[in-house]
Amino acid sequence: MFDSPLSASPYEVLGTGPAASDDELRRAFRARLRATHPDTGGDAAEFIQVQCAWEILGEPDSRAAFDNGSAAESSWRPAQNGSRGTRLRATVRGTAGAWRRAAYAAAARERSGDADVYSAAFVRSAPWELRVILADAIAEEATAAAIEDLGIGFTVWHSVAVGDDDALDHVVLTPSGLYGLTSEDLGGPVRFRRGEPIGDDGRTPIADLTRRIRLVARTAGVRFGGAILILPDDDLGEAATSLGAVRGMPALAVRRSALRTVLRSGVPGARRIGGNELFDVRTRLTQSVRTRS
Repeated sequence: MFDSPLSASPYEVLGTGPAASDDELRRAFRARLRATHPDTGGDAAEFIQVQCAWEILGEPDSRAAFDNGSAAESSWRPAQNGSRGTRLRATVRGTAGAWRRAAYAAAARERSGDADVYSAAFVRSAPWELRVILADAIAEEATAAAIEDLGIGFTVWHSVAVGDDDALDHVVLTPSGLYGLTSEDLGGPVRFRRGEPIGDDGRTPIADLTRRIRLVARTAGVRFGGAILILPDDDLGEAATSLGAVRGMPALAVRRSALRTVLRSGVPGARRIGGNELFDVRTRLTQSVRTRS
């Protein structure tokens, strides 16, 4: 819950700071627990955040690990390529998050010179706009890891170019349908109003996703069956949340851990394809789309 470059720190959730004593932290935790408890009118998502914050700060070892940034840094740094095993995997084109990581590294090093741009100290003090780029790259990589072992009946395109400086995060062709996906990290629990997350940072991921889907569909001459917003598990109350139809296309918000199940079963109400059309769609996408790196 606190490993996102965008999330509030456990100190902020408890309303204290790193200099707080153990007794001060304990008092702050109890006060926040009472204030956020659903039985007394509090918010359930905030209540869970408070409990998670105490799990980190309530024990000396976990508090020290948070303070020195070791846990966060390990999740922010580029992953090392390892063995993929022998399991048959989806056909994959493109590298998830690569162009965003490159953009982050370039902007961060322009700001910091030779500093370690993945250190907790640097990331936590970086401007919001810079942390968004890193968070988006990490989210895309996490989604790729979740879906690339779907099996040989699936084809996945990561970072599909949309114009010169934009991309559709993922296109997934399943045995029953074609979906456009965006991987997002909004920094905390997400609620929706009229099909978009409620927040004050101005982002509209569903509108942006459907716009990118339309551009890819026009370029390749294909029809998508649905739009899927993928969020970290801790940030979505249900495994999957229907967002209604956006420009006639079913949209769904999904916890990352539930994504494979959704892709295998299909988005409810989505247009399904099969047989020769499935082969034709794969061919059109392969011949017409370009991935960013």
